[in-house]
Amino acid sequence: MECAMWGMLQVEVIPTQEEFEEIRSTFAEDPFVCSKKPGISCDDLADIEYDDSRIWVIDKPNLPKTPAGFRRKLVMRKDFSKMDCYYDSPNGKRLRSLAEAARFLDKYPEYKEDVLVSDFSFTLPKIMEDTIHPDVAKKA
Repeated sequence: MECAMWGMLQVEVIPTQEEFEEIRSTFAEDPFVCSKKPGISCDDLADIEYDDSRIWVIDKPNLPKTPAGFRRKLVMRKDFSKMDCYYDSPNGKRLRSLAEAARFLDKYPEYKEDVLVSDFSFTLPKIMEDTIHPDVAKKA
């Protein structure tokens, strides 16, 4: 999965999930622009072009960063109707909702010192339907 950000109507690839989450978590206070990347100018060509060679989604800004040791996963449904969000915990448990995250923290109090329920967000990105190639959508 590539992580990309729009910066001055230009798409730049963000090299790691961690860097992407850092930018996304502070986007309202500190919007990302291409000139923030060292050695990059907004006059440079975009890293990737917005087209139907890949399915694009737009993530909500200011979502909390994934808690240390957890992994946030977004999975596209086969019919391309929406995505599902999961968190895989350090002990292998999969969390599918805020209610499950709260029960997990109650059951495993060793995580409560560093993790709050508010550190989880199951908010889904918007699928850009114009990037779903018609042939792919028909197969679903």
